[in-house]
Amino acid sequence: MKTITLDNKNYNIGKIVCVGRNYAEHAKELGNEIPEFPLIFLKPSSSLIFSEQNIIHPSYGNELHHEVELVLLIGKTIKDADIIEAEKSVVGYTVGLDMTLRDTQNLLKAKGHPWTLAKCFDTSAVISNFVSVKDYKLTLNETIKLSVNNIEKQNSKLNMMLFKPAEIISYISKTMTLEEGDLIFTGTPSGVNRVVKGDNIKASIENLTELTTEIV
Repeated sequence: MKTITLDNKNYNIGKIVCVGRNYAEHAKELGNEIPEFPLIFLKPSSSLIFSEQNIIHPSYGNELHHEVELVLLIGKTIKDADIIEAEKSVVGYTVGLDMTLRDTQNLLKAKGHPWTLAKCFDTSAVISNFVSVKDYKLTLNETIKLSVNNIEKQNSKLNMMLFKPAEIISYISKTMTLEEGDLIFTGTPSGVNRVVKGDNIKASIENLTELTTEIV
């Protein structure tokens, strides 16, 4: 079982809940409609790796895309949470990558099939060290960005999210119970693009943390 240590406490990582199309420009660049509510999908905890570990390019797809995201760590069990309770459930923030096999995703979507295979492969979720909410208060004015081989690909402000963190948590909690150790990936801005073996990725959120990884 994978764990995160924060404020001298160990959190066993549970489910990884992800939000799709949470930045309007990203939805547009993929030709998707802007959603009226958070679009939710899951990744297994087995997909998770940490900064400086390598992303293994799956053998069954050719279009592996990077997606940089703000990631939330849930610190207590909540169900049907209002905005205030949702906000208080977060104990830490970090930067993460939701790696996506875009060609596989598009093929499965065209056939009306679930696109789990495009999102849930081993090493498809990457996170850095968490920063405690006790040490830093997120304003959403922070810049989130990503570069590939030192060339900037994604750069946005967190306040460009369509659905803010507390809204996302509240919405999810009305569908499924959120538990201590769950992670929430809050969506990616525009600029997603293909990476190949040998590429080096750097991602960061201003005032929080950064991560590095390589495609192998």
